Amino acid sequence: MMENYQVLVIGAGPGGYVAAIRAAQLGLKTAIVERAELGGVCLNWGCLPTKTLLRSTEILRLAREGTSYGLVLDSAPRFDLTTAVKRSRDVAKQLNRGVQGLMKKNKVTVLTGHARLLGKGKVAIDNAGAEQKVQAKHIILATGARARSIPGFEPNSESIWTAREAMMPEVLPKSITVIGAGAIGVEFASFYATAGSKVTILEASDRILPVEDSEISGLLAEHLRKQGIEIYTGAYVENKETTTCGIKVNFTKGGSPLSVESEKVILAVGITGNVEGLGLENTKIQVDRTHIIVNEYCETDEPDIYAIGDIAGPPWLAHKASHEGVMVAELIAGVEDVHALDPKSVPSCTYCHPQVASVGITEKQALEQGFEVDIGRFPFLGNGKALSLGEPEGLVKTVIDKKTGELLGAHMIGPEVTELISTYTLARTLETTEVELMQTVFPHPTLSEALHESVLAAYGRALHI
Repeated sequence: MMENYQVLVIGAGPGGYVAAIRAAQLGLKTAIVERAELGGVCLNWGCLPTKTLLRSTEILRLAREGTSYGLVLDSAPRFDLTTAVKRSRDVAKQLNRGVQGLMKKNKVTVLTGHARLLGKGKVAIDNAGAEQKVQAKHIILATGARARSIPGFEPNSESIWTAREAMMPEVLPKSITVIGAGAIGVEFASFYATAGSKVTILEASDRILPVEDSEISGLLAEHLRKQGIEIYTGAYVENKETTTCGIKVNFTKGGSPLSVESEKVILAVGITGNVEGLGLENTKIQVDRTHIIVNEYCETDEPDIYAIGDIAGPPWLAHKASHEGVMVAELIAGVEDVHALDPKSVPSCTYCHPQVASVGITEKQALEQGFEVDIGRFPFLGNGKALSLGEPEGLVKTVIDKKTGELLGAHMIGPEVTELISTYTLARTLETTEVELMQTVFPHPTLSEALHESVLAAYGRALHI
């Protein structure tokens, strides 16, 4: 007989496995299908392994600056790439085992293979040629996405890398060209530049991190250039040539032909949704540019089938996928007062040096949407904790609705801002006003005081600048 489940999740990334856990917690008979590793790209080949690598180069950078902290080294610090990569892979393996444990703890059935929708709740699962069929009342699609390529720059694991190859180098390249300056591209540029590679960034937009506030991305570009990274914005990649040293990338900037030569090329030009082979043709599900069309509750046009995470469109972030997974599981279980996700309240983090983080809309977006705004800025140079850490670069910028006091957006560059952003995210969730933020007591000495000062600065009340 065909096994029957109340919930079947297809894809075990940060959206899928979290959805399965929450569904099981709510008493629903749940199974999850995964054709590769539990934890998906994020835990195995994305978010966590890259942050582990970045931690290694962060320590390297601090060691190089150690004399200013009173640290005496008998010789210059040397970077051991093999050890750094091994540690990254060990962390990924530990996280993978953790997800396996969570599935057992929550009594979620794990099915291995590639799932294909057959219609009317039936799903075929192909595991190396062996097929089984299951039935499910509710299906959650969480198959994620993969790196997008450029015609003529198809990844070959040798000279043209995706993020997966870039996090497992056997030898540190002397030079690298990163095509694309979103979060992934900037993070790899930061890692390799600190490790010792000569790094060049090519970005088609007029600035790096184009989704961030222009003031913040401009400051980051300044810092990256100081670190020796060469940046070309408004750069349109044309083609490549194989050379004795590696790859020469030909591009245009402002109509002028230019080129850059390097040993390796990293593609970081966006993602493509994993919609192939899912059997969507057997449903009413609609797809737009490799992403499944859903409403605010992640419902597709096919009854009782949902899509979450990267496959359901931007923002393409793991924490957004996890939140959607919980929301959908609770909808299925009939939990009352389930709220739709507000994309403007999903924080964004980039783990380069210095770090970048934001939530809400930018100053430009606020003005375009007709808001009258008060803008607060506070530099970390005025923050005692940042100075004591030796990390005074960057600032905190707040965008506040002049009429209501609503925090429309917050944008930061500097030390540990990827941790600090949660304060502003919570403020937006609680619909906190500028008065309440100014009346909040922030501990001293902490980096978080800069968040308080930025709001004060919007009204001419900053105390330390």
